[in-house]
Amino acid sequence: MSRLPIRIRLTLPFALAMALVLASLGGYVYLRVGSALLSSTDQGLLAQATEATLRIDRGKVPLDLDAANGARFAQVLDRTGAVVLSQPATLAPVLSPADARRVAAGGSLRRSSTIAGEGGRWRLLAIPSDAPGARGALVLASSLDARSESLERLRKELLVASPLALLLATLAGYALAGAALRPVEEMRRKAAQISAATPDSRLPVPAAKDEVQRLAETLNDMLARLETAFAHERRFVADASHEIRTPLALLKTELELALRHPRSRAELEEALRSAAEETDRLSALASDLLLIARSDQGGLPVNPEPLDSGEVLATVAERFAGRAVELGRRIEVEDGDVGFDADPKRIEQALGNLVENALVHGAGTVTLTAARQDGRVELRVADDGPGFPDGFAERAFDRFSRADEARRRSGSGLGLAIVDAIAKAHGGAAGLSVGARTEVWIALPAGPEPRRARTRPLTSRA
Repeated sequence: MSRLPIRIRLTLPFALAMALVLASLGGYVYLRVGSALLSSTDQGLLAQATEATLRIDRGKVPLDLDAANGARFAQVLDRTGAVVLSQPATLAPVLSPADARRVAAGGSLRRSSTIAGEGGRWRLLAIPSDAPGARGALVLASSLDARSESLERLRKELLVASPLALLLATLAGYALAGAALRPVEEMRRKAAQISAATPDSRLPVPAAKDEVQRLAETLNDMLARLETAFAHERRFVADASHEIRTPLALLKTELELALRHPRSRAELEEALRSAAEETDRLSALASDLLLIARSDQGGLPVNPEPLDSGEVLATVAERFAGRAVELGRRIEVEDGDVGFDADPKRIEQALGNLVENALVHGAGTVTLTAARQDGRVELRVADDGPGFPDGFAERAFDRFSRADEARRRSGSGLGLAIVDAIAKAHGGAAGLSVGARTEVWIALPAGPEPRRARTRPLTSRA
């Protein structure tokens, strides 16, 4: 059933339901017509019984066979069931003695049965008779052959009309199912035409406020999200290509210059150092791109373990202490001694990116802090720099975004994107705030409190 087209799957239950309805309706009509015909026969017999009583009072036979078109037999029985009067005279008693006594006592009887010596089925009506010389029960009998013939004709008509009606209803249901699914087919044809060359295309939305309209709107929303994702990926590939091409071009230039003319040992060493720097930049960029790709695939590997914020911040500060001295800057750690679960290498990488940004683009003292807030641990890196340009905060964590686009060699623009990816891999988030000081923070799920509180005032001075 599940392999059949939807239109057929919709039509088959409809056809089955219609078959049950038509069968039930046909049976009801058949029974109602049969009951109506039987009631009509009873009414005719009752009218003839009144007339027969009057004829018996006048000394005539009960039935006028020339005028009557209902009852064909009449019989008067006494209380013992013996025949007092019969028309025709050879008719055997049609009631049992018990039935005759019950009717003679004031009851009545209606039933369908056979009559001995007569074919077919008959409708019997028995009422009390008080006619002189004919006291007991008056019984009239009318043939049911006409009723049987009428019911037979009705049955044949129903057997012909019901399948025809079922066929027409099924075809109508099939057509209605097709009409209901036509918007879906239109959406399918339109979807088949959508490709990367037609990114702005959308599926037609039916005017009816129904499930198909909601489906079309949902699919259009999905197409919009995919379009955004594709544009993001294309921009990512273009930016990555540009970032890789730049150090490669510089590396090639350095090597060509070194080989173009005879060089001294010092000049060759300087060219090799420059080439090594560009190689290191390429290697770092490749590592960053690999980390971003893994994050996009939901597979950024993290191995959480219980960590102490003081130890993590101190490790990062010590790593950048020499760089800070070279730049005439200072790094301070203000630890709140909080515990959390995280991958130490990844967290140190993220904090290192934040410290690197603060040293390169910020000013004044770089402060590393940790605090527990609202069930989370926030690791913050702040400096006294001018902050971010207007409008940059909204895209600061986008890939290849730079506060100063003119400084193309000041970094790959992946630092904050990596921070955000690492935070999300730990079930946390990254953010920034600009005020009296510029702060960038990582929020992680809080772990158990450390066993003892301690402070780590680490200062790097020029």
